[in-house]
Amino acid sequence: MSDDSVRIGSRASKLARAQVAEWLGPVAEQFPGVRFKRETILEGGDQDRSTPTLAEVAKTAGGSAFSTNQEEALVTGRVDVVVHSLKDLPTTVREGTTLLVTPGPRQDVRDVLCGATLQGLPRGARVGTGAPRRVAQLLALRPDLDVIPIRGNVPGRLARTTKGGLDAVVLAAAGLSRLDLMPEVHEILDPAVFPPSPGQGALGIQVRTGSAAARLLAGTGDPQVDACVRAERALLAELHGGCSVPVGAWARIGQDGMLHLSAAVTSLNGAQQVTAAGSGPVDAPEKLGACVAADLLDQGAAGILAEIRKP
Repeated sequence: MSDDSVRIGSRASKLARAQVAEWLGPVAEQFPGVRFKRETILEGGDQDRSTPTLAEVAKTAGGSAFSTNQEEALVTGRVDVVVHSLKDLPTTVREGTTLLVTPGPRQDVRDVLCGATLQGLPRGARVGTGAPRRVAQLLALRPDLDVIPIRGNVPGRLARTTKGGLDAVVLAAAGLSRLDLMPEVHEILDPAVFPPSPGQGALGIQVRTGSAAARLLAGTGDPQVDACVRAERALLAELHGGCSVPVGAWARIGQDGMLHLSAAVTSLNGAQQVTAAGSGPVDAPEKLGACVAADLLDQGAAGILAEIRKP
């Protein structure tokens, strides 16, 4: 960061650009004397479109399919801030970096079945998604479905329902909303039975620890949104999970002022699922995440995850 400019790193997609604009709008108003410049950083998941699973891409990318190169650009000083889709960021961030308080408002956390409704899908319908969590949760609700692994940007995956031989695809409501691409035929899936990825709908703002940008932006963010995503990510960390394991978590602040967290771990074939829920004070989100994770483990989540992690 120079005296009057901040370099913002993000991925190249339209969705990444929309997320930067969403975060930068209020921040630029707060700091009118600062010039913000955006820099595009390609990730392994952007460059490798042929490898079937993101877990395999992450191995070759050296950590994460969607954050490794951006974190490298941050620690080497190429950029001062990285704007992530928080669900794509591992629970342990790169040494020497810090996540700022999560900005608000958080977008819709839910998943959307695009092109059909669950009840309207015929037996054996072909539904596209590349996320193990979505595969598992779909099969838990409709074991008769033929789930097809797909990857790519939001418009490309959405197009598969009309040009790609699929009856439906599952996408995040947040991405569809940010790109104004919600299809006419769709079903928004209830997070109580189809809990989203931890951090879904939220942005992750990463800076170098102790940097000028970190000091400048220290007062930004929404503490209530931050508490919710910290509970979800703490649960994921306790389960030693990431985007390659079928863990769903949904935290929200209730009318009682308490933080409520519900979660599920589901086998990849949908045959086994354990669920847990809990509540606690807003100022102790990590404790709540750890408690709900412990409940899941007590019910057998460890066995489900161990089976998934077998080579």
